[in-house]
Amino acid sequence: MAIIRWQREPSSFSEFDRLRREVDRLFSGFTAGTEPYFSRAYPTVILSEDGDNLYVRAELPGVKTEDLDVTLVEGRLMIRGERNIPEEHASAGYHRREREGGTFRRVMTLPERVAPGKVSAAMKDGVLTVTLPKREEAKPRKISVKSA
Repeated sequence: MAIIRWQREPSSFSEFDRLRREVDRLFSGFTAGTEPYFSRAYPTVILSEDGDNLYVRAELPGVKTEDLDVTLVEGRLMIRGERNIPEEHASAGYHRREREGGTFRRVMTLPERVAPGKVSAAMKDGVLTVTLPKREEAKPRKISVKSA
């Protein structure tokens, strides 16, 4: 006698859920971390704005300013550099090593047009802050309403 598992009649929603679980399972082998919200993008960045400027803040612990190259080309900001991690003892056995050294490159498309001649960058306490002034046409303008 065969035992058949009882299932409700499949709906399109349950089929999408099954497909999502299957895709998650397939791609789980490509990620290096199992923690939730794990990101392999380096450096981690925050892109924010106010009325006049865009701001990019990148966490770069252990990176020297002379090892950084910040470039703005056609609406894209590129942060490129090298982080050198000092070597541990040759006999050290690692249980977990999450800090990597070597060269890195991060490119992001900016949501607004900026004035390239006014862009500035500063590094403080391992955080790179790039200030990108918006072009005048991208800034919000107050429009007065007249009564008719």
